[in-house]
Amino acid sequence: MGQPRHAQQEWWRSAVIYQVYVRSFADGDGDGTGDLAGVRSKLPYLAELGVDALWFSPWYLSPKKDGGYDVADYRVIDPAFGTLAEAEKLIAEARELGIRTIVDIVPNHVSDQHPWFRAALAAGPGSPERELFHFRLGRGPDGQLPPNDWPSQFLGSTEPVWTRLPDGDWYLHLFTPEQPDLNWAHPAVRQEHEDILRFWFERGVAGVRIDSAALLAKDPELPDYVEGRDPNPFVDRDELHDIYRSWRAVADEYDGVFVGEVWLPDAERFARYLRPDELHTAFNFSFLSCPWDADRLRTSIDTTLAEHAPVGAPATWVLCNHDVTRTVSRYGRTDTGFDFAAKAFGTSTDLALGTRRARAAALLSLALPGSVYVYQGEELGLPEAEVPRDRIEDPMYLRSGGTDPGRDGCRVPLPWAAEAPYAGFGSQQEPWLPQPADWATYAADRQAADPGSMLALYRAAIGLRSVFGDGPLSWLPAPEGVLAFARAEGRARCVVNLADIPAELPAQLQLLLASGPLTTDGRLPKDTAVWLSA
Repeated sequence: MGQPRHAQQEWWRSAVIYQVYVRSFADGDGDGTGDLAGVRSKLPYLAELGVDALWFSPWYLSPKKDGGYDVADYRVIDPAFGTLAEAEKLIAEARELGIRTIVDIVPNHVSDQHPWFRAALAAGPGSPERELFHFRLGRGPDGQLPPNDWPSQFLGSTEPVWTRLPDGDWYLHLFTPEQPDLNWAHPAVRQEHEDILRFWFERGVAGVRIDSAALLAKDPELPDYVEGRDPNPFVDRDELHDIYRSWRAVADEYDGVFVGEVWLPDAERFARYLRPDELHTAFNFSFLSCPWDADRLRTSIDTTLAEHAPVGAPATWVLCNHDVTRTVSRYGRTDTGFDFAAKAFGTSTDLALGTRRARAAALLSLALPGSVYVYQGEELGLPEAEVPRDRIEDPMYLRSGGTDPGRDGCRVPLPWAAEAPYAGFGSQQEPWLPQPADWATYAADRQAADPGSMLALYRAAIGLRSVFGDGPLSWLPAPEGVLAFARAEGRARCVVNLADIPAELPAQLQLLLASGPLTTDGRLPKDTAVWLSA
């Protein structure tokens, strides 16, 4: 097989990892849904982009009540995407191009169509099959009240996390009723997931992304939730670390890598997941949600690096993913941060401003020490799409009663060819989510021919990123509103201007790359970034 681009043993410490949401990436058979054949056809594009690995959102058998995060069978590829044999070909073909594969595991819950849950429903109250989940009798005289008052991970306290069955039992689901939570205190649950890890490592994957990694363990008493009470009955419980130590032992057999989705405000507790015998990396959500503000961005960067330093783990940097408003749109709004609770229909966006800032943010994130995740379409500068209400499929919209626009706006199928039907997504019929009328203007083929495009910027930045080396970051003196730091023992610098006036650049340094044009007298305009070398 071909050698990965980062041939060193710990390639993941400085990798550029591209997130593929298969359903919306490329359609290989023309049915309106992206698939593995479509991904395989675009591997040369991904190799030219220069990424080190692909992270696939769940591609398993699923009813797709939550975009594939409701898994019915981890050993079966969803027929809409292809077959297990095609997945194995994709893993091998990508590796030949020097690109590793990371798969997504959702350990907190399964689909209500999973064989385990269907067996639990059939077996009835008190059965061993129900011990694999959290089944309980309700409260109140007739058990008509839920067993506790835990908040939903989708809509907080307004959404119930318990569903009652006709036989009187209630079952727990921190997300949707179609996603019953597993009981991680049961040894069969732990064994099954270790077997699933081995199944995919045996097929050549290099790593595993762990969805909702801090939610698996629950207080066995299932007490009511009290804000601020420690320990939390279902988030970040100490029992989790034993689970991940067991997982790490499996990964080490295959030289595999983990990245955890860990949303925690406590830096010390966050770092525990990154100890040498647990997870290798975890997503950095403070940077992702940070507003376009110099002081707050610097604080986020400093805090992130400080969190990781005690355990020697690399930081991760990401601007957007399959759950979050696209960067171009977010940075073009009055509120440039991200908060699920603040999402609303009809938010005014200045796309020219957002694009300028997104270009600068790309150079900022790719210059920082650690690994970088790029969500599909970010390299094309795609904005958040306005999906017609009658076409939205995301349960966040459906369960909010239509007030939350949901996440489909960042999941609209990609534009590949400007002159082809449906912007070259590959469909002979309309894609599963409709593309905006101007989607062809963002097409990859058009941008590939434009040296000033977002795609050209990403290709150049990923190709030049090695100039920063593997060393730490040192902040440099800079005017208010300007971020400036050096790496590679001062030989490489990144400067980002968020101030209202152009910033002076050192005359003795060579300009490697700029996110936009400099002023006529060589200064750095607002919302622009440059890479410099000594």
